[in-house]
Amino acid sequence: MAEKIIIFDFGSQYTQLIARRVRELNVYSEIVPFNAKPVIDDTVKGIILSGSPFSVNQPEALQFDWQKYVNTKPILAICYGAQWVAKHNGGRVETSNKREYGKSTLSNTTDSPLFEGLESGSQVWMSHGDSILGLSDQFEITASTPSIPIAAYQSKKGAFEHPIFGLQFHPEVTHSLDGLQIIKNFIVGTCSCSGSWTPDAFVEQTVSQLKKQLGDDQVLMALSGGVDSTVGAMLLHKAIGSKLHCFFIDNGLLRKNEYEEVLASYEGMGLNITGVDAKQLFYDRLNGISDPEGKRKVIGKSFIDVFDEHAKKYDNMKWLGQGTIYPDVIESVSVHGPSVTIKSHHNVGGLPEKMGLKVIEPLRMLFKDEVRRVGASMNIDPKILQRHPFPGPGLAIRILGDITPERVRILQEADHIYIQNLKESGWYDNIWQAGTILLPIKSVGVMGDERTYEQCVALRAVSSTDGMTAEWSNIPYEILGKISNEIINNVKGINRVVYDISTKPPATIEWE
Repeated sequence: MAEKIIIFDFGSQYTQLIARRVRELNVYSEIVPFNAKPVIDDTVKGIILSGSPFSVNQPEALQFDWQKYVNTKPILAICYGAQWVAKHNGGRVETSNKREYGKSTLSNTTDSPLFEGLESGSQVWMSHGDSILGLSDQFEITASTPSIPIAAYQSKKGAFEHPIFGLQFHPEVTHSLDGLQIIKNFIVGTCSCSGSWTPDAFVEQTVSQLKKQLGDDQVLMALSGGVDSTVGAMLLHKAIGSKLHCFFIDNGLLRKNEYEEVLASYEGMGLNITGVDAKQLFYDRLNGISDPEGKRKVIGKSFIDVFDEHAKKYDNMKWLGQGTIYPDVIESVSVHGPSVTIKSHHNVGGLPEKMGLKVIEPLRMLFKDEVRRVGASMNIDPKILQRHPFPGPGLAIRILGDITPERVRILQEADHIYIQNLKESGWYDNIWQAGTILLPIKSVGVMGDERTYEQCVALRAVSSTDGMTAEWSNIPYEILGKISNEIINNVKGINRVVYDISTKPPATIEWE
């Protein structure tokens, strides 16, 4: 990378947002744990310290190797980061009389380079239990709010080799209306970043790196038909061409006609791809298993077995390609220790060890929206790039209870009607993820003059930016009514349709 910003993560729920805001300015940013020891070379243009759920006054407060970084690059410290810098440089930080959370306005702003271009009274977002009550003579106050005297500060000229800025508020959230401008003032103004990290530049740099790393080696990769695996495969294809060998496995849990449609969509892309029909194997192994985690484990193991069986046809294979993206990487390195497992993620875990392969992940430093932009820069079909996320275990975790070919068929038909209506109405592109869930209950209904006792399906649609949090989508009633009517009239075995209006958290996007 030509230039980057290092973000030290102290556990804030907003750390990913900081990285995203920096990247919106076409500058590469990388999140590392607070106790990491990244190399600070000429490519690093600045350092950002994140917020944290901790108080700097707690015995267990997360500590930072200040002396190692203080005079290396410009520093922007946010919330906990600002409190930590103030306290460890002779300032005073104490617990507030009341926790300040929500919108506030800046006042008494100085001509700090951080506030260039901001209007008076700019709205900002506060979320803190401690307040900075005093600064050492190395720093000066640059902004206040109606309730706190030190909302922002900066180092005095000559106090340090590089400028240091502290913000009590969170510029990275959208509620801070001029937050992106403040971050831009730091990234572009203070750190002198050029903003050259574009999708085209990423493709060029990544393909060049892959060529050097892989040489004449061959790579295996499983494709899902989704955005991440497709874009990852195209980057590898640009680097090594026919030495990339791809598989698309039909586990019998795909959406209606998906196996044929995905293979057809890949035909014009030049990928070296083999389709594998393994439906019966998966159905046999899933027979009688209704526990969600049990399903995931059976599907994961079966996937590995099928992939391994077909991969043995190739000699001297050294690499396994994966569509891992940045949120997966971030979440695998918890600031507070091992994360709680909410649900097992279906991927190719276990394959590299079993097959003796090294892993190659071309997208491991990109967010989902960045993956889509990179795909667009390579002219990948928008129908692939705009596809909703689809769970690795497929319809198995959208069928609550036992998996049978007949229950899969019912769900495929209902889901197909749902998705087609979303596309025809123009709502599909407004939604992050949509799907139909077959419930393990039956209910009484009336069709014509006859009593029915049939299945119920739930429709799920959410709005999100990265899947970490989600709001239910407010699809108009007339569209939902049309979908319900078509499902009940056309899918034998269903007589009731409901709509899920749960947010994430506390609910997850998928039901299992």
